[in-house]
Parts: sequence; C-alpha cells; structure tokens
Amino acid sequence: MNKRRLGGIILAAILVGAMVFYGYQRWGGSAPRSPNDVLAHMPADAGAVLYIDLDALRQSPFLSELYKWAPQPQRDPDYTQFLESTGFNYESDLHRVGIALGRHGQQTTLFAVADGRFDRGKIAAYARRAGTSRSQGGKEIFSVPLASGTRQITFTFFEDDRIALTSGTGLLSSFPPPPADSDAEAWRERFRRLAGSPVFAVVRQNASAGTALSAEAPRGFRSPQLSALIDQLQWITVAGKPEADRLRVALEGEGSADGPTRQLSDVIKGLLVLAEAGLNDQKMRQQLEPEVREAYLEMLKSADARQIDRGETKSVRLVFDLTPRFLEAARAAMPVAPAAPQGKAARNKGTIRN
Repeated sequence: MNKRRLGGIILAAILVGAMVFYGYQRWGGSAPRSPNDVLAHMPADAGAVLYIDLDALRQSPFLSELYKWAPQPQRDPDYTQFLESTGFNYESDLHRVGIALGRHGQQTTLFAVADGRFDRGKIAAYARRAGTSRSQGGKEIFSVPLASGTRQITFTFFEDDRIALTSGTGLLSSFPPPPADSDAEAWRERFRRLAGSPVFAVVRQNASAGTALSAEAPRGFRSPQLSALIDQLQWITVAGKPEADRLRVALEGEGSADGPTRQLSDVIKGLLVLAEAGLNDQKMRQQLEPEVREAYLEMLKSADARQIDRGETKSVRLVFDLTPRFLEAARAAMPVAPAAPQGKAARNKGTIRN
C-alpha cells in the first residue's frame, strides 16, 4: 500500500470519527453534568448554599414517600398560567438546581442556577409579556415582578438547558470563573465532600445559629449549653442520600477548635440516650400511639454521633435514617392548617404574577 493511499484512509477515518463524535454530542446527548457544574457559579460571599439533584431523587422510592408526607398546596392560578404559557413543570422538567442565599444590608437575596428541560422561546415570550427585558453582556436579561409587587426576579439563559436567576442585582457577575482565594476554596472543599449526595446544604456560620435554634425550640427542649456550642461552629452541613425506601441524613458541625466539637459530640450523644429513655418511659408509652413511638425509636436507634479530625478543622457528625414509618408519624403529629374561606383561595406570594 503506497503512502498516498494510506494517508487517504487515515484522513477518511479521522473525518468519520469527527462526524460520529459531533453527532453524539449534538443528538446523542452530552455527558452527565456533575454538581460542580452548577455549584461553580455559587457566589463566595453566600451565607448558605442548597443543592438538589432532582433526577437522582426521582429514581428513589423515598421521594414518593416524601411526596405523600408533604402537604399538598392548592394550585395557584398564577402558577397554572405560567405552566400553560411556558410548558415548564418543575416536578418533571427540572434536573438539578443550586441556590445561594446571601445577606446584603437588611435584605436577603437569592441566586440560583438551574438545569432543566426549558422551552426557551415560550419562557422568553412569557417574561417579555409579564415584565421587561434588556441586553447585557451578549445575553437577554429578563425581569419579572413577583406577586407581591414589591420585588422582582431577574433571570437569563446561560445555555438552552441552564437558567440563572436572582432576586438581587448583578446577575451576570457570578458567571466569570470564581476567584481562587481561600474563601472560595473553602466552599469548594465542602461541595466536594458532599458531591455523592443528591441533596445537601452548606451553611457558613455567623455565630447565631445556636441562638436562633434555642429561640425556636419549645421551652422544655431549650439548652443554653447546646446553643453556645453550636454558635462556636464555623460551618454546618446537612446531606441526604436515598437508600431504598429511606433517606440517610448526615448533619455535621465544623470548627477550628477541638474542645467545642468534643463537647458538642458528648452533648448530642447524651441527648440521644435521654430521648430513647424518655420514649421507653411508662408515661410516654401511654401518651404516644404505639406506631408513633416505634417510628421515633427506629430513628433514634439508627443515629450515630462521632468526631472527625481533618487536621485544620474538627467536626462532629450525626447520622440517622428517615424512614416511611417516621414520615407517617411526623405527618400524624403535624397540626392541620385551617381551610381557606370559600371563594378566597390562599395566595402563594412567592409566585410570578402576570
């Protein structure tokens, strides 16, 4: 075989390979995105970040149990109109979302990046009718007022299957590569640790979580010691991972000093022992339904608290299971919301009004 013919065969093979690769990327679907694709856009000055992979959760039997447990709100007319106009339904069309909450002055702002199946033309047309649009940085920026009329949501398409939105200003400022400083790396490190969980939250402490928790707890469950120890943590993370029909929950508090985390571990272990003893108390047996008591005991027996030494930081981690039995017991204990007066449907103030 002469060199000219061999060169032609090699060139043809390269062209065919390139065509197959292009066809796969164009029509066969791109490689699955990792959480980091969404989380890379989260601002480093956020106070908390929540990540949800709905595609992964939909494959779990636990999600159906959670849907049965959660209250079923009435369908808001504004949301119904949004569905009809855009064809987008978050229950089936949203793949994954990262949400950052930040504090700017007295106002809490939201920034989110969402991947999903979007009809870009319909959503853009709806946003132009309901609000305004402008061009910035080569992108069309939409602003749509909320139902309350005092605030608005601003969003843009980063790609056909990715939307970014905010309740504040500076929407496009998060898209350049995040700064390679220690603050941004601290967030990335915790995102990497939790990447195996389809749902997780990372909270950067501001020395007030324990105080807020104590203020919200019932009087008999308030613990100044527990509140003071939580206030010394620098990070709090919560992650959930479905396992068959249950959700494995990992709650972790992280700080720079060993003493507070060791004390917090001891307090949590003590509370678990006291809670189990209380459920086995004869008076409590009489007050609780047997299935409710068994559900609580099942959750407590699955709990495990331990310390983790990562060198520069020390953590205490609490792991436990949420089961269908526990969800059913929690639903039975939930207060029933009063019915809305006839002819006056309850308004969801967080929806978009046309």
